[in-house]
Amino acid sequence: MADALKIGIAGLGTVGASLVRILQDRHETMATTCGRAIEITAVAARDRSKDRGVKLTGIAWFEDAVSLASEADVDVFVELMGGAGDPAYSCVKAALTRGVHVVTANKALLAAHGIELAEIAEQHGALLNYEAAVAGGIPVIKALRESMTGNTISRVYGIMNGTCNYILTKMEKEGLSFEECLKEAQRLGYAEADPAFDIEGNDTAHKLSILTSLAFGTAIAADDIYLEGITNISIEDIQAASDLGYRIKLLGVAQRTDSGIEQRVHPTMVPHDTVIAQVDGVTNAVAIESDILGELLMVGPGAGGDATASAVLGDIADIAKSRPGAQHVPAFGRPAKALLPYKRARMQSHEGGYFIRLKVVDRTGVFANVAKHMAENDISLESIMQHSKHYADPAEPKTIILVTHATSEASVRKAIVSIKGEGYLVGEPQVIRIERPKAW
Repeated sequence: MADALKIGIAGLGTVGASLVRILQDRHETMATTCGRAIEITAVAARDRSKDRGVKLTGIAWFEDAVSLASEADVDVFVELMGGAGDPAYSCVKAALTRGVHVVTANKALLAAHGIELAEIAEQHGALLNYEAAVAGGIPVIKALRESMTGNTISRVYGIMNGTCNYILTKMEKEGLSFEECLKEAQRLGYAEADPAFDIEGNDTAHKLSILTSLAFGTAIAADDIYLEGITNISIEDIQAASDLGYRIKLLGVAQRTDSGIEQRVHPTMVPHDTVIAQVDGVTNAVAIESDILGELLMVGPGAGGDATASAVLGDIADIAKSRPGAQHVPAFGRPAKALLPYKRARMQSHEGGYFIRLKVVDRTGVFANVAKHMAENDISLESIMQHSKHYADPAEPKTIILVTHATSEASVRKAIVSIKGEGYLVGEPQVIRIERPKAW
């Protein structure tokens, strides 16, 4: 059997502690499966006295993670601290420069510095593995980087943030407001004390930018994504969607078009009878459309200590199974210098149409006026109706629901600006894209 693979772990939070426990509990199984033992020889964390529920006896302790990456006698540096900047960035860079393989779960780091780090890895013969950075335990990185080699991918999309999916699921099933569901998510540990990064769509955007690079062979463009979170989704939107046969999900979508690559993150209505509509709670789902395989849909735990540790463990196992001199798979499926510049697609017609909710004063001619503004902007309406609700006060604003056929975002926004000028609109309109996929 080959010499043991020596592991250094920076970050002993939920995921790090789970990884230590799994590696210790399954030491013999991993050795048999990988053809060599996997030994944790060094760790780094801020508080040495904290009880993490795992044994750290005989393992070298580093107060400074950068020192571990730069000096420790390890074959693999596992980065589980998070964040786009230091210390994660300096740690990973230092390890790769030494020729030490890196496994990370840090999507923010990869979105900001992934291409640079991939180049360093290639220069020094090291691997940069990051399965846990996107969709938790779902092996979507391996699928795109290795299993689907030779396929031409047309679209990648899915539910990539468990916090948002939990909130939207709870709103629908229990009829609670966004604010109530967010508080519950925070109480259960699904959402941070400051949940903005999740609920405003940034977390999904980082993950989508990585998938886009892998799927289309382009440089990461995390700052070039149309971004909209779920903070404006109301229980009224949830109920109206249900009445129309849809559920609302926060989707990340990247697709190839004739004019470039389109990346977008936003709330989306998906038909009740589709598989992705049934993905509830903190579960994630990622779909890949390609010319040879067709459509692949993967569903599984998107977060949590064990799910994320499982993905990290898979990356470590791949390194353990590799042999000296073997050709390494580039971090983004092809050499970093061969990645194409990202070209943003021109705005195009959205085939699924749009859901538009307007609150208006109860005035004769409003319906006709709304329809007129839609027609003036070349928007064809599938339906227009007053949302069924009992109004105790005749003077109370009424809700109008519109569903359009395929049209562009620009046309919808222009029509709404015109409607606002009429003076009968109350509050801000709600606009949600509708996806009607061929095979979900």
